Amino acid sequence: MAHCDTLRALFNRDLNKLKLEIESYQNEAKIWSVEEQILNSAGNLCLHLIGNLNTYIGAALGNSSYIRHRELEFSLKNIPRSELITKIEETIRGVNAALSNLSEEDLEHEFPIIVFQGKDSTGFILTHLTTHLAYHLGQINYHRRLLDT
Repeated sequence: MAHCDTLRALFNRDLNKLKLEIESYQNEAKIWSVEEQILNSAGNLCLHLIGNLNTYIGAALGNSSYIRHRELEFSLKNIPRSELITKIEETIRGVNAALSNLSEEDLEHEFPIIVFQGKDSTGFILTHLTTHLAYHLGQINYHRRLLDT
């Protein structure tokens, strides 16, 4: 499997798992709960992932018109589950559209925007984005199992 295909498969797997996690809350209000040392709700982590992927894949690689409002990813509250699901589904479509246009050679090219302190390859940034998604997906899974009672 080519690296582009592997990345696309990982993004699809984990974005669909994100959708399932949000759908799996038995009490919809608990999506927005914070408690003791759990500072970010699942809803805010979901919004953060949507903003992150739409910025670095949808806009930067897919030339979408997405404009990120990062501060809102953590300050917005009580968005209906159905709206979160719609946003996840839109993100899946945007990620797939952007990644379907990439070649293996493109992964070696410099990513079009600076993400960290210096210039990185597109392959490096996309690999980072898969681990970032998986990290927050794990947090959401724990959040649901601990607080959705």
